[in-house]
Amino acid sequence: MRFASPGMFWLFWLVPLLAGFFAYAFRKKSKTLARFAQVEMLKRMTVGISRGRQFFKAFLLLLVAFFSVLALARPQFGTKMELMRRKGLDVVVAVDVSLSMYAEDIKPNRMARSKQEIGKFVDRMAGDRVALVAFAGEAFLQCPLTMDYGAFKIFLDVLGPDLIPTPGTDIASAIETSLKAFDPKDRKYRVLVLMTDGEDHSGRAEKMAEEAAKAGVAIYTVGIGLPSGVPIPLKDEQGNVSYKKDSRGNVVTSRLDEVLLQKIALATNGKYYHAEPGRFELEDVLKEIGKMEKRELESERMSQYEDRFQIPLGIALFLLIAEMLISDRKKRRKEWEGRFT
Repeated sequence: MRFASPGMFWLFWLVPLLAGFFAYAFRKKSKTLARFAQVEMLKRMTVGISRGRQFFKAFLLLLVAFFSVLALARPQFGTKMELMRRKGLDVVVAVDVSLSMYAEDIKPNRMARSKQEIGKFVDRMAGDRVALVAFAGEAFLQCPLTMDYGAFKIFLDVLGPDLIPTPGTDIASAIETSLKAFDPKDRKYRVLVLMTDGEDHSGRAEKMAEEAAKAGVAIYTVGIGLPSGVPIPLKDEQGNVSYKKDSRGNVVTSRLDEVLLQKIALATNGKYYHAEPGRFELEDVLKEIGKMEKRELESERMSQYEDRFQIPLGIALFLLIAEMLISDRKKRRKEWEGRFT
């Protein structure tokens, strides 16, 4: 047996408070009557009233309060067996966390907007397993494949340019790390969503795309920002913004290599999408994924507790009705003596 809403147990404080109120009320009533008439007169005036019954009715109301709180706490016991089936895909989301993701051409900035859109993307999943890979000059698995979308979002929230100290954009490493995140036993139902705002610095991205195609992974690439490039912002502790410069003092810009991202998607039977300031494309990616064939990810029986709040609630209602029907007057025997003589 367990309780679905144990926080309601705090309401049990109402029971002793109610008992104290009844005790105060009975005492106040006795004092008030004592002022009204003498003791002998009071006994004659209240000869038909049962003090014991009044106490009993108050006790019934205390029980009503007790069982009402018990019902609010939702006691649960007993189990039922349900066959749970889920169909879905394995989806790895690889996100660029390089410094250029601080650029504000997409409000509030590329990184913040990307995390918002990924959160919405995951909320609309139905049965898919999802993993998270962060990459810049190198890549690592931030969250393994899971159906716990809440846990995934916790890992998503900490993404930022400070997560990986190695500068640059290594798309090949992102693909390689993502491939390792998939279940090696299954070479179907695999999707990689690759989000970046830069160009590959390793020169191996197309080769890794070919490896992904051999592994049965469809890559959907999302290019973030403007192809013309924007300066890479740097913020100090006071929030002042400057821009990254090379050794010659020239401002460094991050350029989006759309041609490369298109080639990666084409090599794996995926698609390329361009996320611009006015529109993010993850919704279209989700629609494409929804069209894909899905496999059964889970098939297991799960025991589930059933609510039994009806029992204490029924007892409370019965006691309340009983309290209303019980009179506080004494039962008096009728005198028949001399009536027939």
